[in-house]
Amino acid sequence: MSAAARTRGKAAKPAAAQAGPGQADTGQQPQDGASAASQARQMLARAHWAAGAFASYDLASVLRIAEAVATAAHAEARRYAEWAVKETRFGVAEHKVIKNEACALGLFERYAGEDLVSPRIDPDAKIVAVPRPAGVVLALIPSTNPVASVYFKVILSLLTRNAVVVSPHPMAKGCCTDAADVLAEAATAAGAPDGAIQVVREPTLRLVETLMSDPVTDVIVATGGTAMVRAAYRSGNPALGVGPGNVPVLVDATADVVAAARRITDSKAFDNSVLCTNESVLIVQQSVREPLLREMQRQHAVLLDENGRDRLRAYLYPDGMLNGEAIGKDASWIADQAGIRVPPRTRLLLAPVELVVPEEPFCREKLCPVLGVATVPTPTAGIEAARAVVRIGGAGHSAAIHSEHPPTIMMYGTRVPVLRVSVNVGNSTGSAGLETNLAPSMTLGTGFVGRSSVGENLEPRHLVNWTKIAYNADPGVVFGDFAGISPWRTPAGRVPAYPIASNLPGGGGVRPASPSRTGPARALFASAGHEPAPTAGHEPAPTAGQDPARAAGQEPASTALPDSVRAALRAIIIDELAALQVRGGLDARSEPTRTGD
Repeated sequence: MSAAARTRGKAAKPAAAQAGPGQADTGQQPQDGASAASQARQMLARAHWAAGAFASYDLASVLRIAEAVATAAHAEARRYAEWAVKETRFGVAEHKVIKNEACALGLFERYAGEDLVSPRIDPDAKIVAVPRPAGVVLALIPSTNPVASVYFKVILSLLTRNAVVVSPHPMAKGCCTDAADVLAEAATAAGAPDGAIQVVREPTLRLVETLMSDPVTDVIVATGGTAMVRAAYRSGNPALGVGPGNVPVLVDATADVVAAARRITDSKAFDNSVLCTNESVLIVQQSVREPLLREMQRQHAVLLDENGRDRLRAYLYPDGMLNGEAIGKDASWIADQAGIRVPPRTRLLLAPVELVVPEEPFCREKLCPVLGVATVPTPTAGIEAARAVVRIGGAGHSAAIHSEHPPTIMMYGTRVPVLRVSVNVGNSTGSAGLETNLAPSMTLGTGFVGRSSVGENLEPRHLVNWTKIAYNADPGVVFGDFAGISPWRTPAGRVPAYPIASNLPGGGGVRPASPSRTGPARALFASAGHEPAPTAGHEPAPTAGQDPARAAGQEPASTALPDSVRAALRAIIIDELAALQVRGGLDARSEPTRTGD
């Protein structure tokens, strides 16, 4: 989710870089411009190769691969939750387990019945719609919500037959890189093309900018701070970005106060409030203020007095910007740093505010369990206060209301400029679709009002376009019989790996298979019969650095080709190979198959 709040630079890195078990030393060094461009081109060329092959897979193959990846992700949900907290120092491991599991099998099960692969035939309109995958998806991952975002964007990409390049935030590169490797192994073992899932192992600003601007990148899915999302929009490539949150929550006199207190406290404390959907400012009608705050204190929230509020403000905003060391920390830890005595089980700090104005820091997005509290005389005044909160930040994002009065709820949804309003539910999980019937998502678009290209919770359908084959509307023109015609096929065997040019590091053959891991993916799916056999008739690929002629038992050529000739041949070969791949259309060498006849 968004980490758009301004922070002091001293907290930009965690105190330790101990990523957790299983992290490998990649040996990569920071790139200059030339090496960053070279690495980006190699990753994207491999992804483009994989996307071209993947675009011809049929629905059964796609679902098998996506389920394999979702199952592998679900099995590692707890390990990566603990790793993410240890590496980033953000959030609560138990809560990250919930998000990781929701974005693994939970996500797959939600969309397994939504066919985004097969053509759709509408005889009445005389239109056939053929799905066209985006191609290469560049997935930018935030530090506040790392592994769940990797799971989410990878599974969405696979369900729509896209290749994905995962670019993690440097603060979370250890857990994200390992997670992407596990998912890539599971996908390949289930039959996905080599390179369908890749990860940037040593993310640098220059490398990520190069990936975003490269024309081989088909779409950028950007989740993170405002600056990063804006950079994605400026890249020249299509981008699906989100905006920052700053969620107002209104409690009126008709609300179930006990339930509202529990829901709001649980939601604001969820994952120590690092989600952009966490409530930011509580707006409560005067007549229910005391019982609501009393019930919240029973849920281990602490209402600060004037002195405590001022101490907390001085600590959190020492120079007008959010103190980054407080992001994702426990409420009791934050209180201790601010010199405030609270019970050790404190989950939430409540900071009363007199006015909802930009000059009041507690009315801004706070990525920690601190909730501003404003009191209003009427629901109408509460709606205007919520509008003021969103003017400060979070336009288009989300808001929440606890009420039993439909006219008030309708007016709240109409007047507050957001694109999702959670009713009688915690907004953290409500607007994210985990406790409502909204699309479950880790990427929430803010639409036109929030300067975003998407105004919904991101879901698989946003990563596929549809080619419309439209017949003449004249009733005298007969619509063709497309029943049973499928342009896609079950792959006959493993797709050959992307070839590495001999003049590149490790060149002279194809990319070697990923190293075997200790995770459960390969053994689990091999035992289930999903491990594809090598394509019949294919000889073993030469190992990295081995001359292909010697691998075939022949003597190599006595003279080496000039580099210029090698480059020209490589370009010709890649173009020819790309032409043989089915990329969102029919293979020109064969007719589409008809099934069900």
